[in-house]
Amino acid sequence: MLGSDEARAIHAEHPAIDLHADTLMWSRWVGYDLAERHEPPFPRAAFAGHVDLPRLVEGGIGAQFFGLVSLPFSKRGNAAAVEQQIDALDGLVAAHPGRVRKVLSASEIEAAARDGVTSALLGIEGAHALDGDLEQLDRFARRGVRYLGLLHFSANEAGYPAFGRGRRDSEGLTAFGKALVRRCESLGVIVDLSHINKRGFLDACEMATLPPFVSHTGVAGAYEHWRNIDDEQLRALADKGGVAGVIFCPRFLGGDGLDPVVAHLRHIIDVAGEDTPALGSDWDGMIVPTRDLRDAAHLPLLTDALLKAGFSRRVIGKILRENVMRVLREVPPRI
Repeated sequence: MLGSDEARAIHAEHPAIDLHADTLMWSRWVGYDLAERHEPPFPRAAFAGHVDLPRLVEGGIGAQFFGLVSLPFSKRGNAAAVEQQIDALDGLVAAHPGRVRKVLSASEIEAAARDGVTSALLGIEGAHALDGDLEQLDRFARRGVRYLGLLHFSANEAGYPAFGRGRRDSEGLTAFGKALVRRCESLGVIVDLSHINKRGFLDACEMATLPPFVSHTGVAGAYEHWRNIDDEQLRALADKGGVAGVIFCPRFLGGDGLDPVVAHLRHIIDVAGEDTPALGSDWDGMIVPTRDLRDAAHLPLLTDALLKAGFSRRVIGKILRENVMRVLREVPPRI
């Protein structure tokens, strides 16, 4: 197993939670089996094959949020694509009940950990998945969806992307988008502000009465890039008790290796406090992850890097797990 004895001990005390991996997309497309251990065919270039149950266990990851992906440029049929990915997870859980459990709440994550079972949670990437139907969110919530990303790579009924088709930097959430934020809060579905433009991001934070989060992002204060959120966004997020999961993609981090990941986490703490940083790998999401975090089994190497950089065990525990657990407690499922 990778990582020092101290890193492994921290993971045993704080089994990590990753806010975003797109593995179920591959299960739907090519029948990728999450129950089996895989190796990316080209470790320095692979953009898939990063996550499976054995490597989650090896990496000290107690809970994985799986993104539910549909093509952001399609106007219809997106909800059906999401349903198929939920079906894939349900099938995995039914086949391996002693290894993985679909959960909704912090208490269920804790129960799964006591039973030695990996927790799986669901989040949707982009409100285009609702096919323009606000009530579709209710149906997804009943199937266990815990967060909804408002945007992906194209404009939809809720608003406009930070980058992609239909980008409009001067416009924020639409009336549908504001209604969607309110519906999310009424259902206990966490609002995910990944990929949304800054104006829409700040609109959502301003109206939020429950913590939102950013499931996978970099921060512009560590590396300037369209994909990364700036300090004003970080403060707005922290003011509502939200968290930001740092992505593991060198293109958005500003370099390969562990040091850029550490730099983004440190900047979040410097600007927004130690209750704000989290992990948002984007494994299996058509990215090439940093070489030291090439798959889920390698996560303890980040913990060692944080120790080497002077982060306390208490703060590392918050980054790995406790900040996300707090948000899950503050936004319990309500359907």
